[in-house]
Amino acid sequence: MSVTETDIPANPVPARQRGASVARRIWRIALASNEFRVGAVIFIVLVLAALLYPQLSGIDPTKMSVTTRLHAPPFMGEKWSWTAPLGTDQIGRDMLVRSLVGLRYSLLIGLSTVLVMLIIGCSLGTIAGYYGGRVDMAIMRLTDAQLSIPMIILAITVLGVSRPTIPAIILVLGLSSWPVYARVTRSVVMTERKREYVRAAEIYGASDFRIMVRLLAPLVLPPIIFVSVLDVARMMIFESILGFIGLGVQPPTPTFGNIIADGRKYLLNAWWIATMPGVFLCLCLTSINLMGASLERARNRIYGGKS
Repeated sequence: MSVTETDIPANPVPARQRGASVARRIWRIALASNEFRVGAVIFIVLVLAALLYPQLSGIDPTKMSVTTRLHAPPFMGEKWSWTAPLGTDQIGRDMLVRSLVGLRYSLLIGLSTVLVMLIIGCSLGTIAGYYGGRVDMAIMRLTDAQLSIPMIILAITVLGVSRPTIPAIILVLGLSSWPVYARVTRSVVMTERKREYVRAAEIYGASDFRIMVRLLAPLVLPPIIFVSVLDVARMMIFESILGFIGLGVQPPTPTFGNIIADGRKYLLNAWWIATMPGVFLCLCLTSINLMGASLERARNRIYGGKS
């Protein structure tokens, strides 16, 4: 029996529009939240400071100066200089510049790791949800196996036997954290796979790849957008942990982890060495969590049918 035009379900194009519409509504509701605005302002200020101040100041974060070692911040009393607003460390390096450069590397690793997680997790989740059957079973068993290995243990094991460069850290953290994205993507694709617009695309002769990329992928992003934002903060914490135990980016490159690890020896007489990078890390994580929580509430509001 031939297929007539009246037998073909609705045009699949609105599916993409629906995904984009949901994403826009999530952002619109989140942007109306004071919590999101505060987090965004703090985050933008920190990013601009990390990108611009080290270059504009002309201060080398690795330059040593014995004559200015252990200078306290301006509010501490006699031994200070405006050239080092947050003091200097045990070998005279500027703490403000080192903290901002550390923030730069931490953000780079956090954002890049989440991108790797998104690419791997969403790709495998889409394939598993679309094809089902043995393909789904194989990918889900791989996901279960990955989830059984604690991320920090895997990172310590791999980086402990190799040189912990920035690409290596990003790859290890990304490869150990993609299963959450795969599971979320799979559940969305399995639901959408049975819709009429997917059947229409198949009848029109669209390839599986085109259906997955053009129709299903846009619908995956709204449910996981807030997860990815919060995961940036989580990856920054893990990067700092690795740096603290000596398995992160190696000195003299400053990162939050290795700066705090160096400063713990001077907590009694130069507490600012370990405290200042911790303050910057805390501010950045707080801003990201404020934005992520606002996005999550906006998503729950939309999927709960309240807007």
